Amino acid sequence: EEEGLYGDLPRTTITEEGTNRSNDSCSFELVENVPYDLPFEINSTAAKPLFQAWTRLLDLAQEKVHVASYYWSLTGKDIGVNDSSSKQGEDILQRFERLLAKNVSLYIAASSPTLATKSKDLELLKEKGAHVKKIDFGHLTGGVLHSKFWIVDMKHIYIGSANMDWRSLSQVKEFGAVMYNCSCLAQDLWKTFSTYWDVGYPNATIPKPWPLNYSTHINNHQPLEVEFNGILTETYFSASPPAFCPEGRTHDLSAILSIISRAQKFVYVSVMEYFPTSRFVQPKRYWPAIDNALRRAAFNHRVQVRLLVSCWAYTDPAMLHYLRSLRALNDPHAHISVDVKLFIVPILNHTNIPHGRVNHNKYMVTDKVAYIGTSNWSEDYFTNTAGVGLIIKQNSTNLQRRQQPVQEQLKDLFERDWNSKYAVNLEDVQGQKDCNW
Repeated sequence: EEEGLYGDLPRTTITEEGTNRSNDSCSFELVENVPYDLPFEINSTAAKPLFQAWTRLLDLAQEKVHVASYYWSLTGKDIGVNDSSSKQGEDILQRFERLLAKNVSLYIAASSPTLATKSKDLELLKEKGAHVKKIDFGHLTGGVLHSKFWIVDMKHIYIGSANMDWRSLSQVKEFGAVMYNCSCLAQDLWKTFSTYWDVGYPNATIPKPWPLNYSTHINNHQPLEVEFNGILTETYFSASPPAFCPEGRTHDLSAILSIISRAQKFVYVSVMEYFPTSRFVQPKRYWPAIDNALRRAAFNHRVQVRLLVSCWAYTDPAMLHYLRSLRALNDPHAHISVDVKLFIVPILNHTNIPHGRVNHNKYMVTDKVAYIGTSNWSEDYFTNTAGVGLIIKQNSTNLQRRQQPVQEQLKDLFERDWNSKYAVNLEDVQGQKDCNW
């Protein structure tokens, strides 16, 4: 319909017909970090703690670990903070050091520019034998490397919202997924890691087109069929920006738009930031690709749309105007349902820690699909910044294990947050200052 107007939907070509079927029997877990002093109701639903998932992945590592992360800052002293909540981050850093001491290869792709200008993590790991590249996305695309994923021994995967930051294990609300024994997906995600790694040298240019060894057959037209926890699952990885989508790779924005357009009952979104504009390029541009898709779903298909967006010390107050505009479409009499809440992580006595106390999630769930990403929702993240998304569709339930489909599990977690005291109706927030609890 209208999407073609924005010129940002590269068409993926299918190079071979038929389905992608893998014999891997993968184990899948949703993971989250719930910040200190953010209690939910007793017996409320919960995902596996992120720290546990990371330590298990590092315990499993035997040969090599690939990590893509915006930046590294795993110790409190990086930012001049002496706080006991940095302990888990420091523990993770020591575990990486121990792996290097055991001759496990460590490949780290981080971003230049970076937020962690004072961190010594990468220098320390490099001294101990890690292969580190700071990929100059500023030069390559005018953006940053914002992906956050790990590949362990080419068969175990972490993907989610958490950077390699001690606050992601203590002060920031994070969300992601872990897959074990899933070499088919790990090898596919490694192709995306390679697109970063292979331009990690001075004055690099982005290949046009990418050589064929970077291309994939796994995409939204041909998802991979694989077992997750014994349930047949359709899944694929998307990527952004388009310049980092070799042949066959679905662009992250295309994935999001197609998921929204295929929803029949509901679309629930939990993101830190939501802007139908650019954020960092000047002059600012209007960019309604996702906004239009949500409006169309609510208006044309009577899909229930819920947006849970973060409000914290660094929220740009302009965002509230755009959210009010989207919310204005809501019309119960016409069965148009658009609801927006702001999620607030109370600061309490954690004022000494900058850039903590926020819901950093980047996921969406519909009645059909779960989507777990690494990008905030504004133009720059889809046009010049590197990110990845994981798309999962499960039809059945594993009755033996009493396991719900992934999208049901994700819906339950969304509803826990949505119905909690930390989620405030948009109408009840006048300005950003109302978010400082």
